[in-house]
Amino acid sequence: MKKFGVTTFSLFSCGIFILALGVSLTILSDLGASPFDALLVGLSKNVGLTVGSWEVLIAILLIGCNSCLSRHRPELLGLVTALITGLGIDIWIFLLKDLIEPKLWISKLAFLGLGLILIGLGTSIYLQANFAPIPVDRLTLVLQTITGLNILFTRTIIYLFFLIAAIIFNGPIGIGTLLTVCLGGLILNTLCHLHRKP
Repeated sequence: MKKFGVTTFSLFSCGIFILALGVSLTILSDLGASPFDALLVGLSKNVGLTVGSWEVLIAILLIGCNSCLSRHRPELLGLVTALITGLGIDIWIFLLKDLIEPKLWISKLAFLGLGLILIGLGTSIYLQANFAPIPVDRLTLVLQTITGLNILFTRTIIYLFFLIAAIIFNGPIGIGTLLTVCLGGLILNTLCHLHRKP
């Protein structure tokens, strides 16, 4: 892990800020969130606590899972990233829930599309900081290393797993969820590839 200086912190913060906004927009689009976020919303509605709180709680489980798969010590700094992301999601939802209530399909699709792009952009930016990624993103990288597949495939595999969990907990599944499964990994893979270009 490289030194976490001012520039790195700015990159990290900017990425998380954009990512949290993207997640909030997909949730508020009312077309269905990503499988992971749909699980968080489902748990929030049926069990209690905020969406951001479940981000942190699921992160704890994933940190243990990542540790077992990678055979390394638990990456506890990932919990810090998840905490900041969860807090950001809760803040964005609180600020935007009364401002964004799309009624028309075109506006719902617009918010969903913008949210997907911002999620991919934010993730690709904060990963460049080389700080501890959100545990679900670390899982993507761990599986990429284990399988030799690119981010597109590993991300899609993870999305399908969380899709099943989201259905079990009655999360907001819709066309947006399907688009996320189909396009989320592609967007992230493309943006990460662009960032690697000199």
